Amino acid sequence: MTDSNSNTHAAQYRHEIVGVFGYPVDENPTIVMHEAAFAERGLLWRYQNFEVQPEALPDAIKGMRAMGFKGINLTIPHKVAVIPLLDAVADDAAMIGAVNTVRRDGERLIGENTDGKGFLRGVREDAGIDPQGKQVVVLGAGGAARAIIVELMLAGAADILVRNRSEARGKAMVAEVRQRISPHSGGSLRFDPWTSTHQVTDEVNILVNATSIGLYPDVDAMPDVSLDGARSDLLVCDVIPNPPETPLVKAAAVRGLRVLNGLSMLVYQGAIGFEMWTGQPAPEATMKTALAKAFGG
Repeated sequence: MTDSNSNTHAAQYRHEIVGVFGYPVDENPTIVMHEAAFAERGLLWRYQNFEVQPEALPDAIKGMRAMGFKGINLTIPHKVAVIPLLDAVADDAAMIGAVNTVRRDGERLIGENTDGKGFLRGVREDAGIDPQGKQVVVLGAGGAARAIIVELMLAGAADILVRNRSEARGKAMVAEVRQRISPHSGGSLRFDPWTSTHQVTDEVNILVNATSIGLYPDVDAMPDVSLDGARSDLLVCDVIPNPPETPLVKAAAVRGLRVLNGLSMLVYQGAIGFEMWTGQPAPEATMKTALAKAFGG
């Protein structure tokens, strides 16, 4: 066998590697949709869950550089700690202050945040709504809320009200995001403590649950909100993917309101990462089907 033939034969078994660094990471469902996407596109790529303890993150990043990984996702607790370990961070990820996706550009590792982008794509493509000029209420002040708020402000949302149980955490998050994004957005960003039932008024165009209320196994939990005063074309969004039909989504659907469940954000943020890594269009329908099956849907 010639050297040329040997190289061709070997290439058939060489996989490009991506995955996720987290702690813990065993239950991360992203592997399901990416493995299905690679199979659909006929790509010799593998996605792996890597359990990386906080103190080991610098070595893990060095390892992915050395082994030629095409990229990596970051989940709890690494989304902020990874930033100084990278060669560059995209502008919107810097505004969010967190990275959930790393892509390779030659020898450089570039930090991105696809969470907010994935949410925004769902709002535009699945719900058919342009956030520009809209009034939005976001429940929660964690990482998902932060990413969503930044992308909504960059998209031209007119007013965003954040409500969170912890007043200190909510105020701090809003102040930080406002400081980071003020030169890039003319919209307003406000905070109000969530101490009683939130009454959704008819001025609000989009309601977003960015908390973990309703996440498996607490599938009967409902955020403390009332939709009695909502406008008929309100869009109710829930970032929780498991189960896709949360009590909030069900309550909104019963009223005839438009809904966007958490599978949308999860699939689209993964699809954006897939496209960054492979340079190919993501098979979004395949990814969504794989996740729905994984969640028992």
